[in-house]
Amino acid sequence: MAFIKLIARGFFRNLASNIYGNTRTISHLAYHHESSEDMVQRYECYFQRDDIDGWDVRQAMNDLVAYDSVPDPRIIISALNACRRLNDYALTVRFLESVKDKCGNKVKQIWPYIVQEIYPTIQQLGCDLPEDLGFDKPEMYLPSVYDM
Repeated sequence: MAFIKLIARGFFRNLASNIYGNTRTISHLAYHHESSEDMVQRYECYFQRDDIDGWDVRQAMNDLVAYDSVPDPRIIISALNACRRLNDYALTVRFLESVKDKCGNKVKQIWPYIVQEIYPTIQQLGCDLPEDLGFDKPEMYLPSVYDM
């Protein structure tokens, strides 16, 4: 039974590669021993590709969120420019929200630095920060009656 599963898995893998062609790998799992500077350059090159589409941008952003660190501001700037080329404003705001969320309990130290580094690009692209849009507090936020 295991032999049949092994053969079937190989058959369907070859069939999928023939139908869909070779896929590009950007996943963080594919690069085990890589310096942070190499990672920054790899993602900058990936986001600056001419043939990038929405799926590729989302895949790379998802991989960045999966890392155990906050993305470098150069990567964020490249991602924002890719979103602008795709005219995907919602993705821009959601990515900035995810970067802020990645700051964790050090958000008061890390987030102002990131904003300082990416703010010229945000102004150039005509984007807003999540705080400017009111996404830093709940939509139907009301003060607690017990705090009045």
